Parts: sequence; C-alpha cells; structure tokens
Amino acid sequence: MKKNDLKDSLAARLDRGTAVVGVLGLGYVGLPLALRFAEAGLRVIGFDIDPKKVAALRAGRSYINYIPDRMIRRGTSSGLEPTSDFSRAREADALIICVPTPLNAAREPDLSYVVNTAEAVAPYLRRGQLVSLESTTWPGTTEEVIRPIIEKRGLKVGRDVLLVFSPERQDPGNAKFDTRNIPKLVGGSTPKCLAAGVALYAKAVDRVVPVSSTRVAEMAKLLENIHRAVNIGLVNELKIVCDKMGIDLFEVIDAAATKPFGFVPYYPGPGLGGHCIPIDPFYLTWKAREFGVHTRFIELAGEINHGMPEWVLRKLTAALNERGLAVRGARILVLGIAYKKNVDDMRESPSVEMMQQLMQSGASVDYADPHIPAFPHLRRGHFELKSVKLTPAALKRYDAVLIATNHDAFDYDLIEKHARLIVDTRGVYRKPRNNVVRA
Repeated sequence: MKKNDLKDSLAARLDRGTAVVGVLGLGYVGLPLALRFAEAGLRVIGFDIDPKKVAALRAGRSYINYIPDRMIRRGTSSGLEPTSDFSRAREADALIICVPTPLNAAREPDLSYVVNTAEAVAPYLRRGQLVSLESTTWPGTTEEVIRPIIEKRGLKVGRDVLLVFSPERQDPGNAKFDTRNIPKLVGGSTPKCLAAGVALYAKAVDRVVPVSSTRVAEMAKLLENIHRAVNIGLVNELKIVCDKMGIDLFEVIDAAATKPFGFVPYYPGPGLGGHCIPIDPFYLTWKAREFGVHTRFIELAGEINHGMPEWVLRKLTAALNERGLAVRGARILVLGIAYKKNVDDMRESPSVEMMQQLMQSGASVDYADPHIPAFPHLRRGHFELKSVKLTPAALKRYDAVLIATNHDAFDYDLIEKHARLIVDTRGVYRKPRNNVVRA
C-alpha cells in the first residue's frame, strides 16, 4: 500500500460495504451510532467495559428507554457485535470514541474515560485505520491528547493512521431528529484525515459538514451547548424577576415567540441536567484560563442555573409555610427524576440535588418516574427508593407534589385533582389554580 493510498483504501472499503466500524462506548451516544452504521449495511463491533450492557445487547435487550428491543435485535442481526474485548479493535477499519467527559470534584475537565479508552485500543492500532473522537471536550484535545497516544505507538497521523473529531449531536427522546438526519460536523488532523472522516460518516448520516480543523469542530460543539446554557440561564433569571413582579413568564415567552425572526424560545426549569449543558461550558472556561481569558458570561449563566434547585426549594418552603407546615417532617413527592421529559437519563439531574436537600432538611421524600422504576446507583446521591404509582390515594398522602420533570406519561388532571399542593417548575399548569405554585 502506497502512503497516498491510505485515505483511498478506506474510502474503497466503505464504498464496497466491507469496512468494519468499531464504536467505543455503547451509551446514549455510542449505541444509536452503532445501530445506525449496522442499519447502513456495515459490520460494527461495539465495545463497552460494562459486561451487563454487552450481555443485554447480545440477548436483544435495550437499556435505553427510547431505543426499543426490536431495534437492538435488528441491529445485532444486521452486523452489530457487542464485546468487552478491546483487542478486537485491530479488526476495525474505523474506531469511534463515544465515552463520557464529566467534570471532577473541582469542576475541572475529567478526560480519564477518553484517555483510558484511547490507551486501551492503542496497542491494537494498525496502519490504515481511522480514529474519530466524538466526546465533547476542550478545543485542542484531539491534537494534544489523542494524537500523542497514537503516535507513541510509532504510527504517524496522516501517514499511517487517520484522525478526526466529529462531535456527537444527540437529543435523547427527540422523535424528529435522530442519528441519521442530524448534520454531522467533521474536522481532520490533515486534509486526508478529513476526507476519510467525511467518507465514513457519509455512510450513516444524511449530511456531513466538513470544517477546517479538529479545533474548529471541538469549539463548534462547545458553542452549541454554551448557546443553550446561556439562554436557559437568561430565562431562569427572568423567572425570578417575573415571580417578584407577579408576571407569568411562560405567557411572556409565548408572546415573544410570535415574532417570526430574531427570537428563539427557551423555557425555565429547576436547573440544568444531562451530559452536555451543565458540563461542557466549563471545558471552555477551563481551557480559556490557559490563554488568560476569564469567560464571565459563561460562568454567570452557570452560576444562575446551578442556583435554581435552591430557589425552587425556597418556593416550596414558602408554600408549605403558608399552609402551616414545615419542610421538616413534610411528605414530599418528586415527579420526574430524569433530567428531561420522556427519557430515562438521570445524569446531572437537578431532581437528585433537590431530593438530597429536602432529606437533609428533614423531609420524607418519594419519587414517581415511569421511565425509572428504581432509583439507580449514581456517582452523586443514591436513595433506596422505587417509583410510586400515582393514584388518588397515593397523591393525597403527600403534603406537596414537586413537578421536576414534565413527562408526558403523567396524568396531570389526576395530579391536580388529588394533590394538596403542587409546586410546578415546568409550567405544566398555565392557568392559576388554588393548589398550584409556580417555581
């Protein structure tokens, strides 16, 4: 194989449908991507360190609520092979890293999952492979972290191995946009790397958007999430202002949204959750300090959003006080512990923080969430609880019902009819009601 045939040989295998794709990490990002490549007709090796996930997939069972079992069975019958054997990375023509990038206890980037995954497959890299990083991270990670891990094996990026960054753009539970029809950004370490990355993702995604470098692609992903974090911070701050002024913020937002240009509606809530919005902006904040820049706007939005659970609980406390009750000894039912509606993802969910604070204040706390039947073990916070079934009798037992996540599966008419007090953080009840308090 000539040096200049590196890109062309991968592209040829992709064209023939003989290329093998390895997806490293079978979570909320990696599993849909692996299924999509299998659906596109390619053989896919799905890697995960969790043997329970591998066993579930081999048995045709899904562990993500919006991915039905039939999709898993279809994927495994179409060419998806789940495994925990990372030595099989040598079989793949392309390796795609889809692992978490959380913050550590000091709110600084934790790249341990990315580094450990890259180092786990590095001994099995061979000439002609493409490596793609999809995990959201600070600009420069692909070149400064992943590239040295590859090249210390004696393989030169652009000559022996192709390297790209292509940020994930998942929106769990979105019925309109999925892996196939969400445009895919790709930035390459070299022009040959970029061309190969475009060819790879074009097999699975309707529209691939090349950019000039991995750093541009990394920054673009951060901008997408910072845009949301800042705008959510804005409406969360306006929620506090409107509450003091006696103005219905949801009506204000709906009114402003009638403008056909220059305005995008964002809605307030009890805080930020998920794997991106509460975390990713701080990757840029951390990196910017290396260049002597203080990202005040981003940090202010983070401060506002981080303070929302406490503000909600102050509203709950005041509502209980008006009814002659204290938080200590009160029975509280939290509705929804997923970070967003209609999913089973609890990462960074503000519900967990509110439950912790309520328990520390002496309240008795239960939860109801149709997507999470038992409270899972988390990195922060765990309760030996199971989801409560919502019945008239059950609702009447609680001093307050706190709507933290507005799942469509909840019967809001039933809740309104039988709950003594409802603290609504999501604007479920738009018209004033005697037993509903906005928070």
